[in-house]
Amino acid sequence: MRKAAVKVSIQGFEGCFHQEAANKFFGEAVNAIFCSTFREVVKIAEHKNESDAGIMAIENSIAGSILPNYNLLQKSKLKIIGEVYLHIRQNLMVNPGVKLEDIREVHSHPMALLQCDNFLDKHNWKLVETEDTALSAKQVHQHRSKHIAAIASRLAAEIYQLEIIAPNIQSLKNNYTRFLVLQRAGEVQEIENADKASISFHTDHSRGSLARVLSKIADAGINLSKLQSMPIPGSDFKYSFHADLEFENRQQLENALEKIKDKTGSLQILGIYKNGK
Repeated sequence: MRKAAVKVSIQGFEGCFHQEAANKFFGEAVNAIFCSTFREVVKIAEHKNESDAGIMAIENSIAGSILPNYNLLQKSKLKIIGEVYLHIRQNLMVNPGVKLEDIREVHSHPMALLQCDNFLDKHNWKLVETEDTALSAKQVHQHRSKHIAAIASRLAAEIYQLEIIAPNIQSLKNNYTRFLVLQRAGEVQEIENADKASISFHTDHSRGSLARVLSKIADAGINLSKLQSMPIPGSDFKYSFHADLEFENRQQLENALEKIKDKTGSLQILGIYKNGK
Protein backbone atom coordinates (compact mmCIF):
# COMPACT_ATOMS: atom_id res chain seq x y z
CA MET A 1 0.00 0.00 0.00
CA ARG A 2 1.34 3.42 -0.96
CA LYS A 3 2.16 5.64 1.99
CA ALA A 4 -0.09 8.69 2.26
CA ALA A 5 1.49 12.01 1.34
CA VAL A 6 2.55 14.20 4.23
CA LYS A 7 0.29 17.26 4.54
CA VAL A 8 2.46 20.31 5.15
CA SER A 9 1.34 23.91 5.52
CA ILE A 10 3.67 26.38 3.80
CA GLN A 11 3.66 30.08 2.96
CA GLY A 12 3.40 30.96 -0.72
CA PHE A 13 1.99 29.63 -3.97
CA GLU A 14 2.64 26.40 -5.85
CA GLY A 15 6.24 26.39 -7.00
CA CYS A 16 7.56 28.58 -4.16
CA PHE A 17 10.81 28.02 -2.27
CA HIS A 18 8.87 26.80 0.78
CA GLN A 19 7.59 23.95 -1.37
CA GLU A 20 11.15 23.12 -2.41
CA ALA A 21 12.13 23.04 1.27
CA ALA A 22 9.20 20.72 2.06
CA ASN A 23 10.21 18.37 -0.75
CA LYS A 24 13.81 18.38 0.46
CA PHE A 25 12.87 17.42 4.02
CA PHE A 26 9.95 15.03 3.48
CA GLY A 27 10.64 13.78 -0.03
CA GLU A 28 8.52 14.26 -3.11
CA ALA A 29 5.38 12.77 -1.51
CA VAL A 30 4.22 16.07 -0.01
CA ASN A 31 0.71 17.45 -0.10
CA ALA A 32 1.45 21.14 0.29
CA ILE A 33 -1.17 23.38 1.85
CA PHE A 34 -0.47 26.85 0.48
CA CYS A 35 -1.03 29.76 2.86
CA SER A 36 -0.97 33.50 2.28
CA THR A 37 0.69 34.34 5.62
CA PHE A 38 3.03 32.74 8.14
CA ARG A 39 0.33 33.16 10.79
CA GLU A 40 -1.93 30.95 8.69
CA VAL A 41 0.89 28.40 8.31
CA VAL A 42 1.12 28.11 12.10
CA LYS A 43 -2.64 28.01 12.60
CA ILE A 44 -3.11 25.14 10.15
CA ALA A 45 -0.07 23.23 11.44
CA GLU A 46 -1.56 23.39 14.96
CA HIS A 47 -4.73 21.52 13.89
CA LYS A 48 -4.46 17.76 13.58
CA ASN A 49 -7.26 17.41 11.03
CA GLU A 50 -5.70 19.92 8.65
CA SER A 51 -2.01 19.05 8.42
CA ASP A 52 0.83 16.85 9.64
CA ALA A 53 3.46 19.59 9.85
CA GLY A 54 4.37 23.11 8.84
CA ILE A 55 7.44 24.72 7.31
CA MET A 56 8.39 28.32 7.99
CA ALA A 57 11.36 30.41 6.83
CA ILE A 58 13.25 31.89 9.77
CA GLU A 59 16.35 33.56 8.33
CA ASN A 60 18.28 34.29 5.15
CA SER A 61 22.05 34.52 4.79
CA ILE A 62 21.70 37.92 3.07
CA ALA A 63 18.51 39.50 4.43
CA GLY A 64 18.92 38.22 8.01
CA SER A 65 16.30 37.04 10.51
CA ILE A 66 12.54 37.15 10.03
CA LEU A 67 11.74 38.51 13.49
CA PRO A 68 7.91 38.15 13.42
CA ASN A 69 8.34 34.41 12.84
CA TYR A 70 10.29 34.00 16.08
CA ASN A 71 7.35 35.49 17.95
CA LEU A 72 4.89 33.27 16.09
CA LEU A 73 6.94 30.22 17.05
CA GLN A 74 7.15 31.16 20.72
CA LYS A 75 3.38 31.66 21.00
CA SER A 76 2.45 28.55 19.01
CA LYS A 77 1.66 25.00 20.10
CA LEU A 78 4.38 23.74 17.77
CA LYS A 79 7.89 22.39 18.24
CA ILE A 80 10.83 22.36 15.85
CA ILE A 81 11.54 18.83 14.58
CA GLY A 82 14.04 19.72 11.86
CA GLU A 83 15.50 22.39 9.65
CA VAL A 84 16.34 22.85 5.97
CA TYR A 85 19.02 25.08 4.49
CA LEU A 86 17.96 25.77 0.92
CA HIS A 87 20.29 27.30 -1.66
CA ILE A 88 18.20 30.06 -3.21
CA ARG A 89 18.72 30.16 -6.97
CA GLN A 90 16.76 32.81 -8.83
CA ASN A 91 15.91 32.24 -12.49
CA LEU A 92 14.50 34.47 -15.24
CA MET A 93 11.69 32.62 -16.97
CA VAL A 94 9.37 33.28 -19.91
CA ASN A 95 6.74 31.57 -21.99
CA PRO A 96 8.14 29.18 -24.62
CA GLY A 97 9.59 30.99 -27.62
CA VAL A 98 10.04 34.36 -25.91
CA LYS A 99 13.55 35.77 -26.33
CA LEU A 100 15.55 38.09 -24.11
CA GLU A 101 15.04 41.01 -26.49
CA ASP A 102 11.23 40.53 -26.32
CA ILE A 103 11.08 41.24 -22.58
CA ARG A 104 9.70 44.60 -21.44
CA GLU A 105 8.74 43.84 -17.84
CA VAL A 106 10.04 41.55 -15.09
CA HIS A 107 7.69 40.54 -12.27
CA SER A 108 8.68 39.06 -8.91
CA HIS A 109 8.74 39.50 -5.15
CA PRO A 110 10.64 42.65 -4.05
CA MET A 111 13.31 40.56 -2.30
CA ALA A 112 13.92 38.48 -5.41
CA LEU A 113 14.25 41.61 -7.55
CA LEU A 114 16.72 43.02 -5.05
CA GLN A 115 18.72 39.80 -4.98
CA CYS A 116 19.11 40.00 -8.78
CA ASP A 117 19.92 43.70 -9.07
CA ASN A 118 23.31 43.24 -10.80
CA PHE A 119 21.70 41.28 -13.62
CA LEU A 120 18.62 43.49 -13.88
CA ASP A 121 20.68 46.70 -14.00
CA LYS A 122 22.11 45.56 -17.33
CA HIS A 123 18.67 45.77 -18.96
CA ASN A 124 16.16 48.55 -19.40
CA TRP A 125 13.18 46.59 -18.12
CA LYS A 126 10.27 47.76 -15.99
CA LEU A 127 10.42 45.95 -12.65
CA VAL A 128 7.05 45.06 -11.13
CA GLU A 129 6.80 43.93 -7.50
CA THR A 130 4.42 41.10 -6.63
CA GLU A 131 3.54 39.23 -3.46
CA ASP A 132 5.27 35.97 -4.40
CA THR A 133 7.87 34.65 -6.86
CA ALA A 134 5.80 31.60 -7.79
CA LEU A 135 2.67 33.71 -8.26
CA SER A 136 4.60 35.82 -10.77
CA ALA A 137 5.50 32.71 -12.72
CA LYS A 138 1.88 31.51 -12.62
CA GLN A 139 0.59 34.83 -13.96
CA VAL A 140 3.13 34.91 -16.80
CA HIS A 141 1.93 31.43 -17.78
CA GLN A 142 -1.79 32.25 -17.46
CA HIS A 143 -1.60 35.45 -19.51
CA ARG A 144 0.57 33.83 -22.19
CA SER A 145 2.55 37.06 -22.22
CA LYS A 146 5.22 37.56 -24.87
CA HIS A 147 6.76 40.60 -23.17
CA ILE A 148 6.73 39.77 -19.44
CA ALA A 149 9.22 37.57 -17.59
CA ALA A 150 9.21 36.31 -14.00
CA ILE A 151 11.95 35.60 -11.51
CA ALA A 152 11.26 32.44 -9.54
CA SER A 153 12.48 28.94 -8.70
CA ARG A 154 13.25 26.12 -11.11
CA LEU A 155 10.31 24.24 -9.59
CA ALA A 156 7.98 27.11 -10.59
CA ALA A 157 9.28 26.96 -14.15
CA GLU A 158 8.53 23.23 -14.30
CA ILE A 159 5.04 23.57 -12.82
CA TYR A 160 3.98 26.47 -15.06
CA GLN A 161 5.73 25.21 -18.21
CA LEU A 162 8.02 28.22 -18.55
CA GLU A 163 11.45 28.35 -20.12
CA ILE A 164 14.39 29.49 -18.00
CA ILE A 165 16.05 32.03 -20.26
CA ALA A 166 18.71 33.05 -17.70
CA PRO A 167 19.50 30.72 -14.77
CA ASN A 168 21.08 31.61 -11.42
CA ILE A 169 20.86 35.39 -11.87
CA GLN A 170 21.12 36.22 -8.15
CA SER A 171 23.93 38.71 -7.48
CA LEU A 172 25.34 36.78 -4.52
CA LYS A 173 25.69 33.09 -5.25
CA ASN A 174 26.05 32.14 -1.56
CA ASN A 175 22.38 32.80 -0.78
CA TYR A 176 20.72 30.40 1.65
CA THR A 177 17.40 30.46 3.48
CA ARG A 178 16.91 28.46 6.66
CA PHE A 179 13.49 26.86 7.13
CA LEU A 180 12.14 25.33 10.34
CA VAL A 181 10.05 22.16 10.22
CA LEU A 182 7.27 22.34 12.81
CA GLN A 183 4.97 19.77 14.40
CA ARG A 184 2.33 19.83 17.11
CA ALA A 185 4.02 19.64 20.53
CA GLY A 186 1.92 16.70 21.71
CA GLU A 187 2.99 14.53 18.75
CA VAL A 188 6.74 15.17 18.76
CA GLN A 189 8.86 12.08 19.38
CA GLU A 190 12.47 12.12 20.51
CA ILE A 191 14.71 12.42 17.46
CA GLU A 192 17.57 9.94 17.29
CA ASN A 193 21.04 11.50 17.02
CA ALA A 194 19.66 15.00 17.61
CA ASP A 195 22.51 17.50 17.88
CA LYS A 196 20.82 20.90 17.88
CA ALA A 197 18.28 22.67 20.08
CA SER A 198 16.44 25.98 19.96
CA ILE A 199 15.50 27.72 23.20
CA SER A 200 14.06 31.07 24.23
CA PHE A 201 14.52 32.93 27.50
CA HIS A 202 14.87 36.35 29.02
CA THR A 203 17.18 37.77 31.68
CA ASP A 204 16.85 40.55 34.21
CA HIS A 205 18.36 43.99 33.67
CA SER A 206 21.31 43.47 35.99
CA ARG A 207 24.74 44.14 34.55
CA GLY A 208 26.26 41.11 32.82
CA SER A 209 23.15 38.92 33.17
CA LEU A 210 23.18 37.77 29.54
CA ALA A 211 26.96 37.27 29.62
CA ARG A 212 26.60 34.93 32.60
CA VAL A 213 24.05 32.82 30.74
CA LEU A 214 26.22 32.59 27.64
CA SER A 215 29.26 31.74 29.75
CA LYS A 216 27.44 28.77 31.31
CA ILE A 217 26.46 27.53 27.84
CA ALA A 218 30.08 27.76 26.67
CA ASP A 219 31.36 26.04 29.84
CA ALA A 220 29.12 23.07 29.03
CA GLY A 221 30.91 22.65 25.68
CA ILE A 222 27.90 23.84 23.69
CA ASN A 223 28.34 25.81 20.48
CA LEU A 224 26.06 28.85 20.33
CA SER A 225 25.30 29.03 16.58
CA LYS A 226 22.58 31.70 16.81
CA LEU A 227 21.56 34.37 19.30
CA GLN A 228 18.66 36.60 18.35
CA SER A 229 17.16 39.30 20.56
CA MET A 230 13.49 40.21 20.20
CA PRO A 231 11.43 42.92 21.90
CA ILE A 232 8.82 41.54 24.29
CA PRO A 233 5.42 42.84 23.08
CA GLY A 234 3.82 45.20 25.57
CA SER A 235 7.01 45.75 27.59
CA ASP A 236 9.12 48.88 27.95
CA PHE A 237 12.18 47.99 25.86
CA LYS A 238 12.59 44.53 27.39
CA TYR A 239 13.91 41.72 25.25
CA SER A 240 13.75 37.97 25.03
CA PHE A 241 16.45 35.88 23.39
CA HIS A 242 16.31 33.01 20.94
CA ALA A 243 19.36 30.75 21.00
CA ASP A 244 20.37 27.83 18.81
CA LEU A 245 22.63 25.36 20.59
CA GLU A 246 24.77 22.69 18.91
CA PHE A 247 25.80 19.77 21.13
CA GLU A 248 27.42 16.34 20.94
CA ASN A 249 25.00 14.37 23.10
CA ARG A 250 21.71 14.85 24.94
CA GLN A 251 23.32 14.82 28.39
CA GLN A 252 25.55 17.73 27.42
CA LEU A 253 22.46 19.73 26.49
CA GLU A 254 20.66 18.78 29.71
CA ASN A 255 23.67 19.91 31.76
CA ALA A 256 23.72 23.29 30.00
CA LEU A 257 19.99 23.85 30.50
CA GLU A 258 20.29 22.98 34.18
CA LYS A 259 23.12 25.49 34.64
CA ILE A 260 21.19 28.39 33.08
CA LYS A 261 17.79 27.59 34.58
CA ASP A 262 18.20 29.81 37.63
CA LYS A 263 19.77 32.62 35.58
CA THR A 264 16.93 32.97 33.08
CA GLY A 265 13.22 33.61 33.07
CA SER A 266 10.59 31.89 30.90
CA LEU A 267 13.09 29.32 29.64
CA GLN A 268 11.36 27.46 26.80
CA ILE A 269 12.67 24.57 24.70
CA LEU A 270 11.39 25.23 21.19
CA GLY A 271 12.76 22.01 19.72
CA ILE A 272 15.52 19.40 19.80
CA TYR A 273 16.42 18.15 16.33
CA LYS A 274 19.15 17.31 13.84
CA ASN A 275 21.36 20.00 12.36
CA GLY A 276 20.25 20.66 8.80
CA LYS A 277 23.59 21.90 7.45
